Amino acid sequence: MAAGSGKIDPMHQFEVQTIWDGFSIGGHQIAFTNSAAWMCVTVLALWGFMLMGMKRQVVPSRGQMLVENFVGFIDSMLAQNVGKDGKKYVPYVFSLFMFILFANILGLLPLGVVGIHPFTFTSHFTITGILAIMSFSIVLIVGFWKHGLHFFSLFVPHGTPLWLIWLIPVIEFVSFMVRPFSLGLRLFVAMTAGHVLLKVLAGFVINSSNAGIVYGLGIGIPSFVLMIGISALELLVAGIQAYVFALLTSLYINDAEHLH
Repeated sequence: MAAGSGKIDPMHQFEVQTIWDGFSIGGHQIAFTNSAAWMCVTVLALWGFMLMGMKRQVVPSRGQMLVENFVGFIDSMLAQNVGKDGKKYVPYVFSLFMFILFANILGLLPLGVVGIHPFTFTSHFTITGILAIMSFSIVLIVGFWKHGLHFFSLFVPHGTPLWLIWLIPVIEFVSFMVRPFSLGLRLFVAMTAGHVLLKVLAGFVINSSNAGIVYGLGIGIPSFVLMIGISALELLVAGIQAYVFALLTSLYINDAEHLH
């Protein structure tokens, strides 16, 4: 909120703030930020979640069943989209899916009431872009390792007319190279838009309450109710975006494995 103005800046929540200055390498400052801190929190939360699935009890607990269901979900998705060759990618796609899911959900927790301000690092394209580049790199490595230069045949779909052989590969290549950008951008935009909307509604609630009981009842309460609904929708979006990221990654891996 801007000092003395009553205005709420919906973009302030995305500001990367330095927690520890760290050290300098080659004139570049290496600092520990709120973004890095919440990545660590996400990893710790995910580690704690996975511990529930490592007990290997004959009669599984609810936590163990939950972990096993998530693993089975990713395994099934890769089996459907990649086939039997998808089994070896389960650890990576599962880790990617769960990391994004936990990051998205943690960023939505109402911890502000206890003075803790969650930071949704998946609302930064630098983070989602790196995750997309990781997936894209695996596709390239697998494609060239398994098929060599024949991997370039991916850009010439079966049944391409000879008179279009000069155009279709160019279009396919551009489409292929745009994949990491679109993959990272989709997650970044979805998470940013939802958080901006929630912040705007929070501004309506606060400012209308300060303006008097009439504005509070007429604007503040409906905005607060809408915030609750949007928060529930954002939880759904958090899961969907993690799923879409994992799904597209599996489809891209399928292209590298089978050149479809």
